Amino acid sequence: MVRRPVAWIVAVVLFAEALGIAALNWFMGVVVDRQDMSLAGLDPNVMATSSKVGGIVFGLYFAGCGVVALLVAVRDRAPAGLGRVLLISVAVVHGLLGAFAWGLLGVPQFLFMVVVLALIVLLLMTYDAQQRPAAQAPEDGGTKGDGGSPVAPGPVTPPAAPTTP
Repeated sequence: MVRRPVAWIVAVVLFAEALGIAALNWFMGVVVDRQDMSLAGLDPNVMATSSKVGGIVFGLYFAGCGVVALLVAVRDRAPAGLGRVLLISVAVVHGLLGAFAWGLLGVPQFLFMVVVLALIVLLLMTYDAQQRPAAQAPEDGGTKGDGGSPVAPGPVTPPAAPTTP
């Protein structure tokens, strides 16, 4: 039974984005390579290669974030350590991509980035840390200090300050 489907959705979306970003950059690299034109004196082979490498790097980044979301879904636990950092960073990346999409591409692409950002934030917020059970008192009824002597229950307060008449 799936308790929280948001992690599964985020994992699928991030894997799809990883494939899409890698394919788009690879296609752009092939187009630049076939045109054999330079931009401001840059070597077209360098531009094509850098586009392909960038696509692979960003595709692996999004796939790694998708693996973290998949592990969260499978384990049904909050992400911790590097996984949490990866999910926070991919949320920031989607916020930046949304801002660029608004200016360069249009409203539908912006809305897609905002929805993905909201899903990632929802994933981070819904998997709260597990609550630890409260410490139980010893069975003999009294509490013991470090020396073995009974300790008075309750908070320790300082004595009242002396007052002058």
